[in-house]
Amino acid sequence: MSMDRPRDVEIFDYRDYRAYLRDVYQSRKNSEYGFSYRAFAKRAGLSAPNYLKLVAEGQRNLTAEMAVRFASALGLSGEAAGYFCDLVAFNQAASAAERERCYQRLSSYRRYRNTFRLDAAHAAYHSAWYIPAIRELAACQGFREDPKWIARRLRPSISSRQAEQALAVLTQLGLLVRDAEGRLVQHQALLSTGDEQPLGHHIATFHRTMLERASDALDSVPREEREIAALTLGLNAAQFQQVKQRLYELRQELLQAAGPGSATPDRVVQINFQMFPLSRVDEGGGDKGRAP
Repeated sequence: MSMDRPRDVEIFDYRDYRAYLRDVYQSRKNSEYGFSYRAFAKRAGLSAPNYLKLVAEGQRNLTAEMAVRFASALGLSGEAAGYFCDLVAFNQAASAAERERCYQRLSSYRRYRNTFRLDAAHAAYHSAWYIPAIRELAACQGFREDPKWIARRLRPSISSRQAEQALAVLTQLGLLVRDAEGRLVQHQALLSTGDEQPLGHHIATFHRTMLERASDALDSVPREEREIAALTLGLNAAQFQQVKQRLYELRQELLQAAGPGSATPDRVVQINFQMFPLSRVDEGGGDKGRAP
């Protein structure tokens, strides 16, 4: 017999199934007499009494078959059960291609689209590298609202059809608007995805695409027209946080420098920032226990 789903914890409000499990457990712990990890394990047919806890804390993953059992034990059925299983697959996807396939399934749920309306806007804006580029191109001197002109102006060139579709997305999202003279202009000069919210799948895909563009530029763009460099550093935890903060501050500085009041641009550029580990942190205490 499955448990009734509590009304105050709705699966369609979540994009992280582990967060949902943590919240639904806490809700039922507070409202249902006798509810515990052991009780859930019994109803899900699990031999490990703390399996729910391990999964919710990220110490275990769920197989597709186990996701179905979890959904049933949580009282999820129909679209809610399907969404939970698809969310598990999305959160645990091992590659960008698999994650994209899972994201498409999530997007097919009407209640997901209704809850995360901004996701659709961000997905459309970041669906192709040239859409943000065309938004910036609209602020450049000599901009023409002509798909053929736009297609030839970008580097690498795109098709006129792609340029036309990009203009449609930008106007639908209100990122390009008509001024008093009927010209297509930016609605606001600065646009950022923000730093306080989790990185969306569509934005991560956009970053991957721009990394590919940077790779292509090594061969297709003369050195005097690009600046690509790299540093390999050894940092401790405090230094790592300091570098992250400096990179953030530099991004903000560059945004402001290119914002309202600056000179009219004549080109669009992409500036990528990446800092990622090339080694693992020794959690065992450094040299402790190492043979002399």
